[in-house]
Amino acid sequence: MKLLAFSDLHRDRKAARAIVDASGDADVVVGAGDFGTRGEGTTDTLEILREIKAPTVLVSGNHDDFGALQSFCAGWETGDLLHGAERVIGSVCFFGLGHEIPRRNGADWNAFLSEGDATRMLEPCPPGAVLVTHSPPLGTADWQKDGTSEGSAAVRAAIEARQPVLHLCGHIHFSWGRTGIIGTTPVHNLGPTINWFEI
Repeated sequence: MKLLAFSDLHRDRKAARAIVDASGDADVVVGAGDFGTRGEGTTDTLEILREIKAPTVLVSGNHDDFGALQSFCAGWETGDLLHGAERVIGSVCFFGLGHEIPRRNGADWNAFLSEGDATRMLEPCPPGAVLVTHSPPLGTADWQKDGTSEGSAAVRAAIEARQPVLHLCGHIHFSWGRTGIIGTTPVHNLGPTINWFEI
């Protein structure tokens, strides 16, 4: 199965158009959150991404209006929003969890989960799934410019316990393009570019 994956478009229509143009070669497209910016424009890029013909799985970012994202995906025949939920495509299970984990941004628009809530919502993730989260795991592909590690302990624990075949994330802009391995699980912080994976 060939995956095209990205994160953090932040209303960038040109980047969204490039993803649509490349998606004809994908079996599945994965969007790891932050389609909007500061709670606004969540559907700006989604209106373009809806042209993708392949099955598409999304998680919400901390900059997204979660209600707007839910409503949009409810009318998208091939698109699914995963938030503590899974979708099986072919023989592959995709499990997703959105938002910032834990909360580090105190702005009113910031969508977040506590580590405890994230732990509970990640419990149904089956072993060997493709895990998609907005936040990276603590200590892997989660470094800020000042060297601070700002990932999620809950996401890391879920990876350690369930060993997904692949973990895709975004959120920390300075770590876009960074990778790592937790146990046997490859971890990729994506960014708003076209990233290809074979599983």
